[in-house]
Amino acid sequence: MQTPALPHRLAAEALGTFWLVFGGCGSAIFAAHVLSKDPTPVNLGIGFAGVALAFGLTVLTGAYALGHVSGGHFNPAVTIGCAVAKRFPWKDVVAYVVTQVVAGLIAGLVLYLIASGKAGFDASKGFAANGYDAGSPNGYGLLAAFLIEVVCTAFFLIVILGATDGRAPKGFAPIAIGLALTLIHLISIPVTNTSVNPARSTAVAFFQGGAAVSQQWLFWVAPILGAAIAGAAYAALTGERKTAVIEGEVRAHA
Repeated sequence: MQTPALPHRLAAEALGTFWLVFGGCGSAIFAAHVLSKDPTPVNLGIGFAGVALAFGLTVLTGAYALGHVSGGHFNPAVTIGCAVAKRFPWKDVVAYVVTQVVAGLIAGLVLYLIASGKAGFDASKGFAANGYDAGSPNGYGLLAAFLIEVVCTAFFLIVILGATDGRAPKGFAPIAIGLALTLIHLISIPVTNTSVNPARSTAVAFFQGGAAVSQQWLFWVAPILGAAIAGAAYAALTGERKTAVIEGEVRAHA
């Protein structure tokens, strides 16, 4: 199958990244905590588990819908990790990363405009941003945040590379990847609100402001480091012999 032209692949990455931020962060902003209007308020929100599932579903559905066009990265760390693993050409990395970040910011803007429709809304009080110390949902510090982002992103890349390995069952990669992202969120939401994706972090931090912006360095460095470690180690650990560059690893197995 001929690889789609770069503009088409970038369009797919933009749509997929928008969907991930809109669906995942949107679930956290609008649906995580919803109080009923009964005399005794009851929380009808989806909570951490629902948000985790929402992020997983965005990747699963996005990969099936768009992975055959662009590879279904939707994440700068994934793009860089796949390039380190020789599954993606370095010449296209910058274009992918810029597209992902811009698409994420557009999704963040749409979420901000929707959220602004409620009286009393203030993005600075919480807009699904990632953080540590006071920015952590459960008060975890910088080292804990750094470690969990590195480890979770590394295993995310291992699942991606393994599910799209030539020896893996065909057609199931998006399911494995989506479930992996769900599990990652179940583990790490209390620590950092879960990034493992610099585009997702930047998309909402820009609108929340304050410490969410000043702490962005961690949510770029840690995911990229984790992805690069996994990308460099996967072939040695699993005995993968494929060395050719593959531009659409999810596409080939979806």
